[in-house]
Amino acid sequence: MTSIPNSILTLFAGILLTVVSLWYGYNNGLMPVAASEEATHVDALFNAMMAIATGLFIIVQGVIVYSAIMFRRKKGDTTDGPAIEGNIPLEIFWTAIPAAIVLWISIYSFEIYGEMGGFDPSAANDMHAMHGGKNSAMAAEMPGMDMKSLEGMTASGIGASPASQGKEAAVNVNVTGLQYAWIFNYPNTNITAGELHVPVNQEVKLILKANDVLHALWIPQLRLKQDTIPGEITQLRFTSNKVGTYPIRCAELCGGYHGSMVTNMIVETQENYDAWVASQIQPAETTGSAVMQSTLASIESMNPATMPTHEYLAPYAREMGVRTEMLAKLVRDQQAKNHIHLDS
Repeated sequence: MTSIPNSILTLFAGILLTVVSLWYGYNNGLMPVAASEEATHVDALFNAMMAIATGLFIIVQGVIVYSAIMFRRKKGDTTDGPAIEGNIPLEIFWTAIPAAIVLWISIYSFEIYGEMGGFDPSAANDMHAMHGGKNSAMAAEMPGMDMKSLEGMTASGIGASPASQGKEAAVNVNVTGLQYAWIFNYPNTNITAGELHVPVNQEVKLILKANDVLHALWIPQLRLKQDTIPGEITQLRFTSNKVGTYPIRCAELCGGYHGSMVTNMIVETQENYDAWVASQIQPAETTGSAVMQSTLASIESMNPATMPTHEYLAPYAREMGVRTEMLAKLVRDQQAKNHIHLDS
């Protein structure tokens, strides 16, 4: 009986490996729903990396399993294994292939970053317009950030994509991160809200700053994350293409209640977005400063950092089956110990 040549077996194994790797790489289901045009670029890179990683995993683990079975010690064999030294061609092969893969991924990710607007040459001009041009009201509305403090700053981050260079975004929003909440101000309508509302299929530009420490606005469904840095201005431009409600999280450890710094981005049809704007517009005699102070007071009242301990812990106590009476007693006991410690 004629045996199949090793070269043909290797060919079939390579084809099977490629098919399995590509299938899993592009059907892994690991990412959440894609809700922006930018997400398609990120997913393409992620899926390509998953396909490559799957192939490498199968090869490495396959060699380990094959070697463990085929070259295991035979029963009764107490001799030393053969002295095998390095194989130069093999070492060159397994060094060159990963190096080529890493180089290709680097170039591909560089291109995707540019397509998403990571290289926005107009960012400096945008900041100049903010403190001297027609968009100066945007800067003026940012709490704690006057016009003079914007001099010389550039808005780093994800800016306009090559197709949107030189064009104004349909919606501009000033975003302030503070412990432990997000505040969204719409300068054109003087609306201030604790949630981000945007119309579907319209480009949105966020101008971000931090009031206290480093925060990061992260929207997983958009595949976008942008740091907010004290004393600096960053930007994030995107286009949401799927109606829905998506979580906004802080992706930088910003303090003891970092986990509670969560809100929502609500992507609506243009009609629903216009209705929301109309419902939020304040009477003409209400100033933007008063609106901001009212919103800040509301958020401050819900800030876990300022809540009494028993109020903050109550929901978690219920989940763990701890009675509220027991929780209150623990709080009183701790307060009593603190009082005794201060007296002494």
